[in-house]
Amino acid sequence: MSGIRRLNHAVLFVSDLDRARRFYVDVLDFVVVGDEPRLNATFLRAADSRNHHDLGLFGLGPGAPRPPRGSVGLYHLAWQVDTVDDLAELRRRLVAAGALTGESSHGATLSLYGADPDGNQFEVQWMLPRRAWGEYATRAVVEPLDLDAEVARWSGVGTADELGPGRDDLRGSG
Repeated sequence: MSGIRRLNHAVLFVSDLDRARRFYVDVLDFVVVGDEPRLNATFLRAADSRNHHDLGLFGLGPGAPRPPRGSVGLYHLAWQVDTVDDLAELRRRLVAAGALTGESSHGATLSLYGADPDGNQFEVQWMLPRRAWGEYATRAVVEPLDLDAEVARWSGVGTADELGPGRDDLRGSG
């Protein structure tokens, strides 16, 4: 049997489809793949993705109720960038859009947290090179992030393809 390989796409309900589309295009550089007016929906691809679409947005209208924070359901989506420089640029854009809600180091990954105009939460993260995970390969931590120091250390190092097919994964020796 062949198992699940990765998350292919996510779909979110939003109150204002045009506003949500602008946010994902203008702030996170998603590209519109296509619209489905009969469903009040749009489908988007992350700028460097090879996927057909990574995100679907379905507009429900301004009266749609929001579940209260902490309700059972999806907490956040997480997207990976290739370099820590990309993460720093996205931090600048999230701050400018008033959408940055937090940031942390998880040892093996560095993360920014944000929310779209409807409050849907997301994470944008950069993964350290696999060889640098050390003790964090088997630990889950939440620590303060010093993004400037991480950029100084890791600038230009790409890692987005490290865990692709045929490469070391968590079952390997690293």
